[in-house]
Amino acid sequence: MSDDSKSVVHSVAKAFAVLRAFGPDLPELTVSEIGARTDLDRGTSFRLLNTLVSLGYVAPVPGSRRYRLALKCLELGYTPLACDDLKRLSRPLLAELVADVADAASLGMLDGSDVVYVERVQGDVARSHLDRRVGSRTGIYAAALGQAILAFEPPDVQRAVLESGERTKLSERTITDIDLLLVRLAETRKKGWAFSDGENAYGLRTVAAPIFGRDGRVVAAVSATARVERCSLEAFVANGVPRVLAVTSELSQAVRLSAGQRDPRLAVEKIRAVSTDPTPARRNTTAPGQRGEN
Repeated sequence: MSDDSKSVVHSVAKAFAVLRAFGPDLPELTVSEIGARTDLDRGTSFRLLNTLVSLGYVAPVPGSRRYRLALKCLELGYTPLACDDLKRLSRPLLAELVADVADAASLGMLDGSDVVYVERVQGDVARSHLDRRVGSRTGIYAAALGQAILAFEPPDVQRAVLESGERTKLSERTITDIDLLLVRLAETRKKGWAFSDGENAYGLRTVAAPIFGRDGRVVAAVSATARVERCSLEAFVANGVPRVLAVTSELSQAVRLSAGQRDPRLAVEKIRAVSTDPTPARRNTTAPGQRGEN
């Protein structure tokens, strides 16, 4: 970096120097150690650390004077790339869900107390006010798509996220109590999938499951939604859950395998080439429905 460049913000460069000071061999550092590794004085190191802590990229280690990188650092590069890859990879799989077991299928990611629809395939919903488009959002508290992600965060994070957003009853079945929602999230984590029955919108049922990233954390989720008149609750769960879990398993493997490949689509091809389960029941004659997702 040129020191005499008028277009360079040196404080930003120093902040990244602090982040780079951490490594696999030194995951936790004190202020003095950071200063020594970055050639910054202790005062500057301390102020930069406090700023990075306030932004969520560095976290203090409890019971010590040391600091570590926070998981939010992954968002600097991985999340945008993962979002783009997952959007492209998920679309044909979502389309298969709609063709077989659902009226709509979505890929979602968390943003604060909301889940954002980053990809979606749906049937004919022209006459429905429940149509959801890519970029739309809904509260995690009432959406299986969001709960499938939040369930795999620590309980204190779950509570903080739920408390940070408004919780309004959208139907008579909507759960707004924090403690009851935490119980629901614990059940979801234990099962490995989430379920919603009219909690976000009347007459809609949704199953959703998480997509795991390379580090084992959940990066997104996939949901399948059906109108109540399409089939019984038991039939929807029996048919929808294994199909959604198969899709999220495939996408989770794709995320992991695409780490060293230029084209992540090769990861899906590799998965399908070595799969011993061709899932012949991917198609049936059930017609897709008319509504969006809850």
